[in-house]
Amino acid sequence: MRILLIHTGGTIGMAPGPDGLEPQKGLVEQAVLERLPRSSSLDSVVFDPLLDSSNVGPEHWNEILRAIRAHPDSAVIVTHGTDTMAFTGAALSQALAGENRKVVLCGSMLPLGQGGDAEDNLDLALQALKQPDPGVQLAFAGKLMPAAGLVKHHSHQMDAFRSQPQATALPAAKDEFAPLKLAILTLSPGLPAAAIEAALNTLDGAVLRIFGSGTAPDDVELVRVLERAVTKGKRIRAVSQCEAGGLSPGTYAAGAGLWSTGIQNGGAETPEAALIHLWLN
Repeated sequence: MRILLIHTGGTIGMAPGPDGLEPQKGLVEQAVLERLPRSSSLDSVVFDPLLDSSNVGPEHWNEILRAIRAHPDSAVIVTHGTDTMAFTGAALSQALAGENRKVVLCGSMLPLGQGGDAEDNLDLALQALKQPDPGVQLAFAGKLMPAAGLVKHHSHQMDAFRSQPQATALPAAKDEFAPLKLAILTLSPGLPAAAIEAALNTLDGAVLRIFGSGTAPDDVELVRVLERAVTKGKRIRAVSQCEAGGLSPGTYAAGAGLWSTGIQNGGAETPEAALIHLWLN
């Protein structure tokens, strides 16, 4: 089996430095080599510089995708920090839909060699590569989870992630991430419509996190702001602020004005998955 390791950075490959934990080259690569299954070969792509995942964005997703596609016969491990793991999981799941690739994401809450979860997560990721079914998964806390709908549920516990079911992704219209200006915006009680308008004026599109199963304030100006944005060609995709359950437009009258604006229904998509959908479709 040919294995491709793409090491982007993150806690799993950090070591103590003068100012706290910092990325250290070679740690993850050596740990994978020590665990390499018999009769397997390893290729490595290591980001330079290694990144805290808070700095990972669309240009890095493109770099990961190019590396994966440059090794068409390899199963892939991507080591990555946890803070934006959900975004990268959605990005790879949607961008690689239909390409029949096996990709396992792996990270940890504590670094290798610190008596935490890193070694077990890496062992699980390598075991997962032996499974024949394609797709993008996360190996974490003893579980293999579909990466399309990841949620970082807890900021400190080892069992930090959940995976919300997502609709089966169709091949995306684009195979890489263009330099679009997109963001996730959140409605909250008392939020001025002008604040949403100001944000949308600087964006090409946005994910809008709304209430419950699809409601929003009865704010005439907010409706006008959204209508104007949609008319200008800005794509706005709504998702629920709830972690699970998704949207059901039309259930409550309080959502009627919102849905009359022409915004898209993201259904049960996570905010991260909805953002990636806007980028690729």
